Amino acid sequence: MEKKQITNWFIRFIKGVFIALGFILPGVSGGVLAAILGLYERMLSFMAHIRQNFKRDFAFFLPVGLGGIAGIILLSRPLEFLLVSYKAIVLWGFAGAIVGTLPALFKESAKKGRSYRDWIMFGVTAVVGGLFLYNMTAIFGQMPINFFSWLLAGALIALGVIVPGLSPSNFLLYLGLFDPMLAGFKRADMGVFIPIAVGAMVTLISFSKVMSYLLQHFYSLVYHFILAIVVVSTFLIVIPPVADYSGFNMTSVLISAILFVLGIVVGYWMSGLEKKYK
Repeated sequence: MEKKQITNWFIRFIKGVFIALGFILPGVSGGVLAAILGLYERMLSFMAHIRQNFKRDFAFFLPVGLGGIAGIILLSRPLEFLLVSYKAIVLWGFAGAIVGTLPALFKESAKKGRSYRDWIMFGVTAVVGGLFLYNMTAIFGQMPINFFSWLLAGALIALGVIVPGLSPSNFLLYLGLFDPMLAGFKRADMGVFIPIAVGAMVTLISFSKVMSYLLQHFYSLVYHFILAIVVVSTFLIVIPPVADYSGFNMTSVLISAILFVLGIVVGYWMSGLEKKYK
């Protein structure tokens, strides 16, 4: 490889490391980071038309994928420590980051107009979706940690890439998959990595065209559905059983409030970057 090719390969590898933040940090979207780093449109085009120029595009995204794996392994250890030691406090920071993205998501949902149907979609999704998610464990029992749950985790992560602004990690937190996922990433456990990668790739390839069709024909309805799910899932990660407030004191409350506000600022800033670079 020529020096320029090696440099470009390394730059794409570093971009992959940064995009990994969107895979494991609640409130951060992999799609937003891909847009900021100039990879979003080419990535969607590759996934939607995977047989066209496959060798060229695969070679282009290979260092991005390797960088993403390296970033996940490097970032999982400190994040797991924070969630084990200060889970409720950290979750308030994550919730703030998600709240900070809501104004941009709300504005995006009205990009092609807003009607009473969209508000009905939002209301029904918020109520029905919220009740379903909150009672899901009581209905179905605790989600088992196995190959199929990791496939689901990969699918959710892929949705965060396809839909910029959508952070899948809050869903993973509520489903009880986030902590064991981080532990698996920290160990570089192929039993976790491989099914998540398979779930993500299948979703990216199959859902890119579906999402393109839905947004083309039902743009406002789709975004109001997404908006409702984001609002509900964000609320659910800061209440029991996901957040544990045993041992909480005034200091914990103050730190949580500060992190929540900082999260809003960061989320709002990230949304501005997406608008600028997408």
